[in-house]
Amino acid sequence: MDGFGALGCPTTSTKGPDPRFCTRSAVHGTPGARGAWYDGIVQLENIALDAGDPRRLGRFWETLLGGERLTDGDDLVETRLGPPGGPVLDLCLPRVPEPVPEGPRLHLDLAGGPRQAEVVDRALALGAHHRDVGQGEVPWVVLADPEGNPFCVMEDRPEYHGTGPVAALPLDSADPDRDAAFWAAASGWVRTPASAPVAFRHPSGRGPLLELCPQSRPKRPGAKNRLHLDARCDPGEDLDEQAARLLDLGGRRREHQWGDLPWHVLLDPSGNEVCVLPAREA
Repeated sequence: MDGFGALGCPTTSTKGPDPRFCTRSAVHGTPGARGAWYDGIVQLENIALDAGDPRRLGRFWETLLGGERLTDGDDLVETRLGPPGGPVLDLCLPRVPEPVPEGPRLHLDLAGGPRQAEVVDRALALGAHHRDVGQGEVPWVVLADPEGNPFCVMEDRPEYHGTGPVAALPLDSADPDRDAAFWAAASGWVRTPASAPVAFRHPSGRGPLLELCPQSRPKRPGAKNRLHLDARCDPGEDLDEQAARLLDLGGRRREHQWGDLPWHVLLDPSGNEVCVLPAREA
């Protein structure tokens, strides 16, 4: 194991035709996920979170977010998220023994709004705890899940209306304006006004924001994000061609020792991991 963790998570689902793929969504269609308003090349599909105990952490997040269980194994748990009419995002929790690193570069912002206190209380009852990351006096509440992964329960903001339980995916960026072209191509989402310098949202106008936020410090060489995103090629699109397109937009290949994989593991221009998955089989 080279510390790659979730970036090569094998599925335990037996329902799909190819168990080598990263998650159940890799081999199952998601009817209505794209809709008439989507005509892209790749689109965000999975949020992958390393877990020491996937079942325990999966129960926490699934209960808190109201997800639908897709895969339930000792080494991988997956649950489906997403508001009606919006993108389908699967939360993938593979077993990874490495400890939670300090200063995560990607985390979940949960929708709180008028129900912020209720969401916080429910998270605490499920095993979360308060977390001080130096936030000071802010209108959101910083918590950590049972394995210490920090997340925020947000106050009411107009841009978070219609997101569903996950309001935003804030990602550290060395240069949000520079990284915008990469993430526009890697997500299939469209740029939208938000509190972050650069933000994207699914073309339906629903689901979470992907926010590129100025980083406080560069990513450490060789370090891996415990939480990362997966993007799926559209039907008929060539995996190698789409990976090359992202490389042309400033991405880099993530070196690993896993041998041949049926997907590409890349880094964005700021060093954040993203897996590019092949189109689903017809």
